[in-house]
Amino acid sequence: MLRDEIKNARIAAMKAHDKSVSGVLSVVLNKIMLAEIEIRAKGGELKDSDVVAVLQKSEKELIDERAGFEKAGRQDRVDDLDRQLEAVKSFMPKMMDADEIAKVIAGLEDKSVPSVMRYFKAEYAGKCDMRTVSEVLKKVNG
Repeated sequence: MLRDEIKNARIAAMKAHDKSVSGVLSVVLNKIMLAEIEIRAKGGELKDSDVVAVLQKSEKELIDERAGFEKAGRQDRVDDLDRQLEAVKSFMPKMMDADEIAKVIAGLEDKSVPSVMRYFKAEYAGKCDMRTVSEVLKKVNG
């Protein structure tokens, strides 16, 4: 499971005395545990797609933080955040591009917006940006 890979990477970073990477992976693991608690409270099980959602949110937060330090001229923190971003991105699946999304949509029988969006959320959660799916669908439906 993806969570176990992140745990192993955090341990490796700790052994390598890489405080930056081990720190960000610890934060991500804490967020994953909180998500798992919420999901179990609803009677569900944590899935890799849930872990990917936490990774995506963490990536966005790091990008926002990086932008702030870049404006402030703190290149040392920008470099540190770049390393953290790489560590987080390394666990994320390859995102589908517009052409791949268009091929999947072309193969669907029902190309209505709700149907297509439901299909992508169920089958490709964490593997595609839903905004891109929406844009491609608008082009397909004309």
